[in-house]
This record gives sequence, structure tokens and C-alpha cells, in this order.
Amino acid sequence: MAYYVSVLISPSYSIVPPPAVPDRDSFLQRLHNAGVLPGDSAELRLAKSLLVFATGLVGGGAMVWLSLYWILGPQVSSTYPFAFLLLLTANLILYVKTGWFDFFRVTQLGLFLFVPFAMQWSMGNFITASGVSLWGLLAPIGAIIIFGIEGSLAWFIAWAIMIALSGAMDYYLADLAPKVPPIPQKTSVVFFALNFIAVSALTYILLRHSIAEKYKIEAALQDAHQALQAEQEKAERLLLNILPGPVAKRLKESDQTIADGFADVTVMFADIVNFTELAASMAPSQVFAMLNRIFSAFDDLVEQFGLEKIKTIGDAYMVAGGLNKTQGDYCAAIADLAIAMRDLLRRDFSINQSHLDIRIGIGTGPLVAGVVGKKKFIYDLWGDTVNLASRITSEGVPGMIQCDVTTFRRLQNRFLFHEPQTIYLKGKGEMVVHRLIGKTQGT
Repeated sequence: MAYYVSVLISPSYSIVPPPAVPDRDSFLQRLHNAGVLPGDSAELRLAKSLLVFATGLVGGGAMVWLSLYWILGPQVSSTYPFAFLLLLTANLILYVKTGWFDFFRVTQLGLFLFVPFAMQWSMGNFITASGVSLWGLLAPIGAIIIFGIEGSLAWFIAWAIMIALSGAMDYYLADLAPKVPPIPQKTSVVFFALNFIAVSALTYILLRHSIAEKYKIEAALQDAHQALQAEQEKAERLLLNILPGPVAKRLKESDQTIADGFADVTVMFADIVNFTELAASMAPSQVFAMLNRIFSAFDDLVEQFGLEKIKTIGDAYMVAGGLNKTQGDYCAAIADLAIAMRDLLRRDFSINQSHLDIRIGIGTGPLVAGVVGKKKFIYDLWGDTVNLASRITSEGVPGMIQCDVTTFRRLQNRFLFHEPQTIYLKGKGEMVVHRLIGKTQGT
């Protein structure tokens, strides 16, 4: 009876097949874990643990009832407390064995709600039963935790209806009710106090336990959120190490192809001289360590001058200025970077242990920049300016910084240059280049 009425008043109830319970878990393990399964959500885990906890509390209360009723002897029947305890225990065992939580929560709350009223009716009325129907209030209180706010309303209405029905029965049917053995007033008072204290204590313990468990869940979620935020920041830093800031932002916000045309960008290539011959006589780990030391030092210089490292191609290092609209005189910044890179290798032999030298080429002009591919993507530059800077580099003299005419015109008043030279570039023909020496005095 309790089950079917509970089904009708529970809006959250749905009949679904019980989940599979792993055979390897023993009954005691599943009981200790409150039947929680690995795939359960945090909310479902909390509901299961709280209902099993509430069952233990109410079952303990029923045992106290039973003990007191036995002590009182024939004055009060112990059948209902004993039956209540058996039903709670049997339902819990069924849940732990089958894992069918939907059935368990409805039937268990139904027992909480209806059995106390059945006990009261068997004992007479509110007075003679010492307010035992108060125990039914545990059903709507438990429903708040198990079903949530909306699902608990129906349980509270059901409890209120049962109270009203019991009151009406006491009022209208009192004269017709069969006579039951009178219960001494002292006994009735004791049980009134016991019922009020027990229901209040169980309610407090249940709510306290519920809030404590929710605090634990919130703390776990907070820890998970912080860990996720740390991983997100790590991913952000990794993305910013691959792409310029504005490009990384656009890539995160949109799946569209990223390709931009720039009217004016300064591109620099730095190529290590005789690297291939040197690497042939070294172990792979030594080659990596050598390049990593040098390119890591170059990375620090690029960041210092506010420029964008584009990529490394073998022993070549590519940098650009002017991709970021907030950047100032990027052409001069590229020149300062080239001088700093050249001087670093000449003076710091803790980084340049093999005493390597570099060729540097700088070109300025229009180009296209974009992100290539969907996996292991790269931000790259294309155009005549890029090709020119690359070829100027390959035709350069070790230790020298060669610039195209456009770059020279922008820097000639602030930097020192050798006399211009004409060189032949494949695909370009004869071209004039200028060799950068350093900054002029006072700049």
C-alpha cells in the first residue's frame, strides 16, 4: 500500500531497469559504499549515501522503540515497531543486492511516511499513541534531500493529509473505535517526550550530515575547478607559445580559417653557420642540447624586444615584427634583436659552447599570415617579403646582418651600415643589400 501511494505522489519516480551491480563487489562493500556506482554523479552519490544513512537512523530508532515496548510488556504491542524494522532492513538489503535506487528511495520514504500512522491507528489516537505519527515527518524531510525541492512538496502534502485524516478519525470515530487497553499516563508522557526528542534529533542529524556531505562535495568541486583552471592556464600558455596573442584568441573563439594580409611587416631569419657539418660529428642529445641553449636564449631576447617568434626550421630561427597592431617601431626592434643575438653568441660561451656564428637577414614589406592545418597546426608567414629575407640570409656572410633596401631606409638615421652591396638572388636577380653594423652613437 505504501509503495503504490508513494509512486502516485512522487513526481521524480520513473520505472527503469536497475543498473548492473559489479559481481566482484561483496555485499558488505556495497553496503558500506551505500550502493554508489563509479558512474554516479555527485548528486546521485549524495542522495544514495544520505538515504542509507537515514535508514540506519530510523532503524536505530525503531530498535529503541522495540526495546522499550518489550520492557513495557503487554501494555503496548511491539508488533508494529518490529515489522517496521524488518521492512526497512529487507528493503535496504534488496537495494544493495539489485542497485535499483529509484525503487528503494520511493518505498523507503513510503515506509517512513505510512508506518508511523499505522502504528498510531493501532494504538488509538494522538494521545494514546503519544504522537508517534511525528515520525512520518521524516519522509518529507528526507524527500527534500533525496528528490530535491520540487519532488519533496508532494511528500509534505501527503504527510499533512495523513495528519488531517488521523485528526478527523480521532474526532468523528472516537466513540465507535474499539476499546484498547488504557496506557498509563506516565507511559504516555514518556513516549511523547521520546517521540519529540527522537524526531527532532533525527531531523537535526540528517540535515547536519547532509550539509556536511554537501560541503565535502563543494570542496571537491572547488579543488577540481582549481585543477581545471590550472590546466586551462597551462593550455593558454602553451597556445600563446605557439601563436601570437590575438591569433590565439581568435582561434579559441571561432573555428573559421585564420589568414590575414599585412601591408607592412619586418621579417628576420637567423641561420647558424656550418651547423650541418658540426652536428654530423655530435651525438643527437648533444645536438639538441646545443640548439636548445641557443634558441632558448634567443626566445628570451625576442620577448624582451616585444616581437613574435614564428618558428624554428632546423638550425634557422624566424622572427617577425608588425603582426601586433599595438607594437611600436618594430623595424628598429628587429634590428636591435639581430644585434643582440649576434653579440650574445660572440660573448657568452656558456650558451655558445661550440663558438658558433650566425647569418642574419632582414626584409620588410607585405605578407600573408595564418594558421595552417587542424592538427599540430602552426602559425606561418608567406609572401615575397619572407622569401627575400630567407634568401638574403642564405647569401650572407657569417657574423653579418644583411637588410633589404626598405629596411635600410627606415633604419639609416639610427643605425650604422657598411657600403651597399649587390648580390645575386635566385629567382630575384641582382639586388642591393645593406650590412648592419650597429646603432649610431647617442641612440
